[in-house]
Amino acid sequence: MMENDIRKVRNIGISAHVDAGKTTLTERILYYARRIRTIHDIKGKDGLGPTMDFMELEKERGITITSAATYFKWQDHEINIIDTPGHVDFTIEVERSLRVLDGGVLVLCSVGGVQSQSITVDQQMDRYRVPCIAFINKCDRSGANPFRVIEQLKEKLGHNAVAMQITIGLEADFMGVIDLVAMKAVYFDGDNGEHVRVEDIPVDLLPEATQRREELIDVASMFSDELTEAALEGEVPEKLLISVIRKATLTRELIPVLLGSAYKNKGVQPLLDAVISFLPSPSDVENQAYTMDNDETPVTLSCDPQKPLVALAFKLEDGPYGQLTYIRIYQGTLARGDTIVNARTRKKVRVGRVVRMHADQMEDVEAIPAGHIGALFGVDCASGDTFVSPGTSLTMTSIHVPDPVISLAIIPKDNKARVNISKALARFTKEDPTFKAQIVEETGDTIISGMGELHLEVYLERIRREYNADITTGMPRVAYRETITRRAEFNYIHRKQTGGAGQFGRVAGYIEPIRGEDFVFETRVVGGAIPSRFIPACEKGFKKCLKKGTLLGFPVTGIKVVITDGQSHSVDSSELAFQTAARGAFLEAYSKAGPVILEPIMKVVVETPPEFQGTVMASLNQRRGIIVGTQDEGHICVVEARVPLAEMFGYSTILRSATQGKAQFTMEFTMYREAPRGVVDELIKKAMEERKRVA
Repeated sequence: MMENDIRKVRNIGISAHVDAGKTTLTERILYYARRIRTIHDIKGKDGLGPTMDFMELEKERGITITSAATYFKWQDHEINIIDTPGHVDFTIEVERSLRVLDGGVLVLCSVGGVQSQSITVDQQMDRYRVPCIAFINKCDRSGANPFRVIEQLKEKLGHNAVAMQITIGLEADFMGVIDLVAMKAVYFDGDNGEHVRVEDIPVDLLPEATQRREELIDVASMFSDELTEAALEGEVPEKLLISVIRKATLTRELIPVLLGSAYKNKGVQPLLDAVISFLPSPSDVENQAYTMDNDETPVTLSCDPQKPLVALAFKLEDGPYGQLTYIRIYQGTLARGDTIVNARTRKKVRVGRVVRMHADQMEDVEAIPAGHIGALFGVDCASGDTFVSPGTSLTMTSIHVPDPVISLAIIPKDNKARVNISKALARFTKEDPTFKAQIVEETGDTIISGMGELHLEVYLERIRREYNADITTGMPRVAYRETITRRAEFNYIHRKQTGGAGQFGRVAGYIEPIRGEDFVFETRVVGGAIPSRFIPACEKGFKKCLKKGTLLGFPVTGIKVVITDGQSHSVDSSELAFQTAARGAFLEAYSKAGPVILEPIMKVVVETPPEFQGTVMASLNQRRGIIVGTQDEGHICVVEARVPLAEMFGYSTILRSATQGKAQFTMEFTMYREAPRGVVDELIKKAMEERKRVA
């Protein structure tokens, strides 16, 4: 049964840099909460893998690819937990999880400390104002230094981080932790650390523990006069200290830091106690919806299960029984058989099946009350849609979706693969808003775009495995253009006699380059030299020629056609004759008008820590980029440049390598510019090779 007392519910996410130990920690949490009977490690000998990494690809690679949800009981509290990926390529999984969670656990490695993805995750938590506690994992590793990591939390992330524990031993000698609130030593006995033993603090560690407790009280005293008075009197009640730390944690003014080693089964139970003590229940968090009229007035939602429903669909999955929609209930109750309304489409939906998730397993329930996370079956919607009770006109803000930064062309081996690819792309683009697919009309390529090479690699592997589609990949072709550089005249007669009515049409005038427009057609014909009924046919004939230039077969842009004269025949002239005459006139003039190749130029904006500014600018210059400006915004430097699209393929990987994964970039089309001679020669060479191959 779901917990009726909303104050005893916690919705938390576990987030961290890749390989900080999130999934291992979640596995221990589930074991100690008696949700699973056996611990399975990542790439374990039994081949089963951890509970939350249920995809075959996750087990093989030893990484988390999709966020997974589960729930369990701990000390008469119910905790809904989402384990999120650590790799930057799967950042949308973290983004949409944090959007619906009330609190977070930021996992850090005691050796690696605050890393690039730790910064990204922290920014995401800040975006949704998610209170969090930090867990410094891997205190058993050689080189572990948890207090160095706490300093990094302060310096690199700007957090008011304070240690709640100190370790008993470190590295290979790590035995347990000292609780600075209760001033007790905590040990973890048994084969899997399931038996928690609480004792007095060892004498040799008492001075350090006393000093660290005083530091903790000093930091917490900033948030309570009562605690300050108690500290001055020399007697600080445990309950008062916990309540003050909780209050400061909920406002993100303080981050309590706990220590341990998930792999060695140490420090996990006190972390769960801290989740209950310091992280918010749904009733502690103020959530807002907006009215759907023009004013979009904010409305504060209540966790009252009796009020009208407001729920957010935050993740979609195509399961064996249809679409599975993960949903967070903010207000009201969602019950089986209810009729709900999609606030975006205004369509009514009948709820057939309501479930709660435990990784990839599900449990049917009658209803999900406010404050809980569950899932629906067979509901057609998009990620970020709001569901409400009929007659309720509220909507919630959607999820922040970063733009894709890397693209690949995919080529199916045969027609069967083409059909299967189409099904796969339709599914994956719906499930993952950062994964895009499109067919480029000019080149005929199917282009997939995503957040990084690993992101696309995983989807390609899933297409091959789950849809049995044989595909190859290649670089997407750049959409080049052709244009002219000078004015050229034409005077073309189309004459064809085949017995009976023939074809006749004469078109005279000139073409010239024009800026800012693809095509402009103008007629200055006087005296009816070309009857007005044939003028549209002339325009149509010229327009058709723009689809493929004669230089290298790219579309033609930036051209103005002016007709000044012509001639028609009373019997032989027709629309077809003038269309053909226009085509001949264009070909005659185009070769004389100095045709050139244009390449697409992208506006590239890179956000980087200041220490990598020079590296970033050098990497853009190497790609024929022109730096148009730099801006210093405190701890981030913004570099803006204009770079040819052809030079940007693979840039995301190079940028991450050059900046330790700390820089990110956005890219959008800005204009076309004449391609340099070297690029044109290379294109001509490729075109000739292609012709030879076809021949």
